[in-house]
Amino acid sequence: MFEAWLPVLLLLPLVTSVPPPFGTPPRTCRRCCDHLEGAPARNQMPEIRTYINMTILKGDKGDRGDKGTPGKAGAEGPPGSRGPMGPKGTKGQAGSPGDACKTQHAAFSVGRRKALHSVDYYQALVFDTVFVNLHEHFNMFKGKFYCYVPGIYFFNVNIHTWNFKETYMHIMHNDQEKVILYAQPSERSIMQSQSIMLSLEQNDEVWVRLYKRERENAVYSDDVDVYITFNGYIIKPSLE
Repeated sequence: MFEAWLPVLLLLPLVTSVPPPFGTPPRTCRRCCDHLEGAPARNQMPEIRTYINMTILKGDKGDRGDKGTPGKAGAEGPPGSRGPMGPKGTKGQAGSPGDACKTQHAAFSVGRRKALHSVDYYQALVFDTVFVNLHEHFNMFKGKFYCYVPGIYFFNVNIHTWNFKETYMHIMHNDQEKVILYAQPSERSIMQSQSIMLSLEQNDEVWVRLYKRERENAVYSDDVDVYITFNGYIIKPSLE
């Protein structure tokens, strides 16, 4: 039996290895999934994408730009609450009068009720009683008359000396000594007076100065009566 099939078995390899007839193209091998839609083409190269790291290419910080134009002002806010009232200020010095052609009058008369003793420096004699102070040209805090109406003025000072003490005073025109009021030490106190006329310009000052201490120097008062007075008034204005 086996011997009968032996020639057939020997011919099978020859039949399978015989090439196809001339002119028939060879068949290519295909995968079973090549016909599916979207399947990659045969022998296709992979896509290469370039990636650039931008942090490596970052440059230096640039200069600051110009200042832009200011924007529109915002809406006005509501007013704040009213603050507490401050303390009352001291009385100020009277301002200069109006037209000199209309104001041609100036006069004052003041007094002092307190005694005064000399010290190691000059003292301006200040006053605590007002009899007349027209337009407040006399400054009670400084003891000085300020000229707001230029012209010729008359001034007079009266004091009471202190027994056994010297009295040494000047009527001053600005910083210049004009006339002296002097009394030597005596066992009796007396009234002393001095007067002068002065030509004054705008803002000139006239006042009484107690001399500094070299000897016992004082003017007397008893805090009740007025022993010390200073008076002045205009005689002739410069402009009429």
